[in-house]
Amino acid sequence: MRLLLAGLIYVAVSTVAALLLGMNANGLTRDISFVSLIVGATGGIAVFFLMPPTPVRLGPAEQSRLVAEGDDPFTKYRFIWVWLVGFVFAMFAFRSFYWLYYFAGENIYIQSPFNLGDLGLHITYIKTFANGVSLWPDSPIYVYSKLRYPAGIDLFNGILTNLGFDLRPQLAATGLLASLATFYALYRWGGAFTVAGFLFNGGIAGYAFLQTHQFIDYQGTSHVSWKSIPLTMFVTQRGLLYAIPAGLLLLWQWRSKYGSDPDREKQLLPVWAEYILYATMPLFHVHTFMALSIVLLVLFLTRPVSRPPLFKLVAAAVLPAVIFIWLTTDRMHAGSILDWHLGWTQNIGELKMPFLQFWFFNFGVFLPLAIALVGIVARQESNKLLASSAQQPKQLGPDLIRSIMWRAPNFELSIDASYLAAAVMIFLVTISVKTAPWEWDNIKLLIWAYFITLPVLWNRMLARWPVPARAGACLILFFSGFVSLMGGLAAGRPGYQFANRSEIDFVAAALRRLPLEARFAGFPTYNHPLLLNGRKMVCGYGGHLWTQGINSTEVDGKLHNLMLGQGDWKKTARELQARYLFWGNLEKINYAESTRPWEKQLPLVGQGGWASIYDFGSDAKR
Repeated sequence: MRLLLAGLIYVAVSTVAALLLGMNANGLTRDISFVSLIVGATGGIAVFFLMPPTPVRLGPAEQSRLVAEGDDPFTKYRFIWVWLVGFVFAMFAFRSFYWLYYFAGENIYIQSPFNLGDLGLHITYIKTFANGVSLWPDSPIYVYSKLRYPAGIDLFNGILTNLGFDLRPQLAATGLLASLATFYALYRWGGAFTVAGFLFNGGIAGYAFLQTHQFIDYQGTSHVSWKSIPLTMFVTQRGLLYAIPAGLLLLWQWRSKYGSDPDREKQLLPVWAEYILYATMPLFHVHTFMALSIVLLVLFLTRPVSRPPLFKLVAAAVLPAVIFIWLTTDRMHAGSILDWHLGWTQNIGELKMPFLQFWFFNFGVFLPLAIALVGIVARQESNKLLASSAQQPKQLGPDLIRSIMWRAPNFELSIDASYLAAAVMIFLVTISVKTAPWEWDNIKLLIWAYFITLPVLWNRMLARWPVPARAGACLILFFSGFVSLMGGLAAGRPGYQFANRSEIDFVAAALRRLPLEARFAGFPTYNHPLLLNGRKMVCGYGGHLWTQGINSTEVDGKLHNLMLGQGDWKKTARELQARYLFWGNLEKINYAESTRPWEKQLPLVGQGGWASIYDFGSDAKR
């Protein structure tokens, strides 16, 4: 646990130090990047030695004493299950991240089809930070906005890129180390059952295997909402590489700190480390910050012992958290993306299904088990409260009212019940409030309700069942997800072409002579060589802009007219703040009908087989 915490603190402190120093110096430099890593390493080393060694214990899902060890195969051979899920996790991580971004001849390939657009955006952000632009930077994919994304993990990789580390092994190493951290955090949070829940989440889509006998990512199709967390979330949403292990570590901390089990681990994180992990979370992943805040609210209401320390934690974290949210939402200029929306994706496009079919198809038996779990825990908690009330003398009239008012602040649930209540609240928010322009993105919240529920489900329900029933429940719960994971890992052979190496290198060489903050007019797509070199374009891929709450219709129309050479195209370029026009292979294909008046009217500042670059002049707005 010490090594996990040290690594997370290293990433968080390095990133925040680079952000603060870079804002003061108008961008990253090699000196700033080096100092930031030293500061982060100092924080990591300090927390490693200040936190006492954690005894190696099983996760809570493995600690059930309900069944005698000698008679229970699940307990007797528990390390077999840990090694099995660990092997599958390692196979997933190695396959997904070692070939995340790789070269084959002149081409660049990626392994995951889900990552074509996402990886291009993250490389754009990494290169943008590494180039040394002013912080917080303008959006490289939209002319009238600051960068609207919790890009903390990309800033961290930008620091390393700024120091000269090659991006390809960086991305692989980051993914592999984050996978190791996530596996360990999942195991400490909920044992092998929770690790399996992460790897094999699913409903009944994968049962099609029984008919097809083919390993395919059945959950990756356009009509399935509850997709594979490893394949469609962990690999593509780079903020989760930090947010999942950090969030699980905080959940473990609060359960240990505010739980009442005398046998529970009482070894805790330093308070300042807890503060850093929570306060900096909006810089890495806003939805995780929302989920953790809901957990804190429920703990504050249901665990009286937690109120003083949690109040101090939240009070200290408010200012930095607000600052990070302010930065990553274009200084609060981004339009509100919160809206009432019932049913998550139940009524959205191809994901639409009748009520019962939607929830059972996507989640299978997990939802019925979770509902039964809520009922069981609620009954157990109410019985405890009734037993406690029965010991109090009966009171009537004003005395009864005063007694209720006196006991209300001392209302208390068990720690498992508190966490389960938080999971229910997160789930209700997920299915009733849209937290992103695309309704499916609420899955970023939903996974936290799922992670919180898994260990409680095992401890309070499944661990009490006979061995055959437990084995059957695990098989039914995880079969679809297992098939989809195996199919998804196999689907990436031989990979998907992403970009051309020589084109990116030639463009990079030409760009070195041009102003760093200049903006280019070109075809808006996710893998444009300008973006992959961290340069700003008038408009990027429409899907990325939409998910960031940006309506780019007007800008896209003006850009289209400019690239076709229609109307007063020079005036349009000034309105779009374009300093240069890039005319390459993508532009030739998508603007084939262009009259290209700039070839006769603008100076040529770069040319080759890769493209031509024309200069509108320094009077263009930057």
